[in-house]
Amino acid sequence: MKDLILAAQVGLDAAKAETLRRSSPMRKTDLRRRGLFLTGFAALAASAIPVRAAPAPIAPIQQLTDGLLHVMKAGPGISFEQRFDMLAPVIDQVFDLDAVLRTSVGSAWTSLPPDQQNMLRPAFRRYTVASYVNNFKSFNGQQFTVESQARLVGNGEQVVRTRITSPSGDSHELDYVMRDTGSGWHVVDVLADGSISRVAVQQSDFRRLLSRGGAPALVMSLTAKSQELSDGRS
Repeated sequence: MKDLILAAQVGLDAAKAETLRRSSPMRKTDLRRRGLFLTGFAALAASAIPVRAAPAPIAPIQQLTDGLLHVMKAGPGISFEQRFDMLAPVIDQVFDLDAVLRTSVGSAWTSLPPDQQNMLRPAFRRYTVASYVNNFKSFNGQQFTVESQARLVGNGEQVVRTRITSPSGDSHELDYVMRDTGSGWHVVDVLADGSISRVAVQQSDFRRLLSRGGAPALVMSLTAKSQELSDGRS
């Protein structure tokens, strides 16, 4: 029993450990055996520590709703650009914007030259962030509810359901389609009222513009929409 108690006290400070060593009548051979025992005990204890679970797909959406509330409560007291700068890093972390853009463009994406793809990325990012800043620009007592369990869908994706409720009791549902990208869970689509896919809506618009004027036409459209959403600022 004394051996087990001593093993459990491996974390003692150096002074206490030295006192125990000097007061012990054990020979060097015994000390070496004890050292091997303690090493094995420590390894066994370490192996018993549970591996930390991968972040759930819920966490990014909680981060997003916290960011939206922060921007909403800042309200009209600060400029659009200030609110944009507050929310943009959250959008970058929570969304896989590149995946959303590629899916929205569709099969035409692979045929676009790299310079045109690179032209589209910042324009699409600006438009996406500006849309959220514009839609969540003031706080009037709204509450965000994020369901604690995600719903499994095809291709390993999961859907996280949220609800925005106003003080009057009116509510609006936004569901986020999440994908594990290897670096964590990220949003790859948003479903308004649980069924209307933002990506599907964008696909129709993006393909029409690409067929008429290629990537430059789509960039021009995204830039114009961003300006409209941000009070005329490009």
